[in-house]
Amino acid sequence: MTTPPPVWDDAPWTPLPPLRGEVHCDTCVVGLGGSGLAAIGGLLERGQRVVGLDAGRVAGGAAGRNGGFLLAGPADFHHDAVRTAGHDRALALYHRTLAELERMTAETPDAIRRDGSLRIAADAEELDDCRAQLAAMEADHLPARWYDGPEGAGLLIPTDGVFHPMRRCRLLATRALERGATLHEDSAALEISGTMVRTSAGTVHCRAVIVAVDGRLEQVLPELAGRVRSARLQMLATAPTAEYRTRFAVYARWGYDYWQQLPDGGIALGGMRDRGGEAEWTDLAEPAEPVQSLLEAHLREQLGVAAPITHRWAGVVGYTQTGLPVFEEVRPGVIAIGGYSGTGNVVGAICGRAAAELVTTGHAPDREVITG
Repeated sequence: MTTPPPVWDDAPWTPLPPLRGEVHCDTCVVGLGGSGLAAIGGLLERGQRVVGLDAGRVAGGAAGRNGGFLLAGPADFHHDAVRTAGHDRALALYHRTLAELERMTAETPDAIRRDGSLRIAADAEELDDCRAQLAAMEADHLPARWYDGPEGAGLLIPTDGVFHPMRRCRLLATRALERGATLHEDSAALEISGTMVRTSAGTVHCRAVIVAVDGRLEQVLPELAGRVRSARLQMLATAPTAEYRTRFAVYARWGYDYWQQLPDGGIALGGMRDRGGEAEWTDLAEPAEPVQSLLEAHLREQLGVAAPITHRWAGVVGYTQTGLPVFEEVRPGVIAIGGYSGTGNVVGAICGRAAAELVTTGHAPDREVITG
């Protein structure tokens, strides 16, 4: 099924050939999104022969269909993470994501802009929660300050930012190819073991497998059903406009709604998943009602933007009950990473590189930081 393209699909891309026949490598990576490409990069650094497969295209899933936010920390706000995960673990995870933001920025500076993020409160209750978050962050000497500006009142996190997710993934894929990796698009994994991945037209023989999939992970690895649940995140984007101005990654209403202004002035807006109800727990990456109408109403009424809508799209991501990702050996020789609960852009990159370390050395300190 062809799904509407995201605003990020704005440059030519030469499709990679499907896998045909039998090939051999050290490690096979299933999934060519952000986490899979991070894993491939880590494997190449360690001298591995790598084959990467994707059921669709590079960044064709959640990695290239998200809101383009780069945020430090886990899925929970810091004060909530301290309560649920414990202070030391929450602080360690926040520091680890800050370091990853620096690494990602140095790796693909042309795809990333870090002017900060805003958490904008929707009501008095959320304002109080913003104050609680700020107090917890200040106590831990984490970068944050109070904000009251045109977007609203809440918090400014100066180390966060926005990025062009598809551009970044394509850059990483191109570099992986240049460094000797073999990558195949349109090559869905039909059978996976620790020594073999079979597609409809070929087989990869290997010593280990990393399954780096977020949305639909429970379909690729059915044993994860019940632990990972796929959800649809919907977005729209407008033509360039001067009606609204912000340089920040903005998220509001407890993080359910989010937007950024693109370099050309257009607005990329997403959210309203909670108001879409049970229908948004789906693996269909198709924009649908009532969410699209709710997004358009927010664009027109809250942001004051009348510019024409040029793109409507959706992506499928994986959620876990804890908000922490899956990172484990699910079958002998098969490491699964995914279920990022909306944090895949940064936490997924950490997991990908940690999975590469685990496969090649047998240990990965970041795994404990991420999953506890």
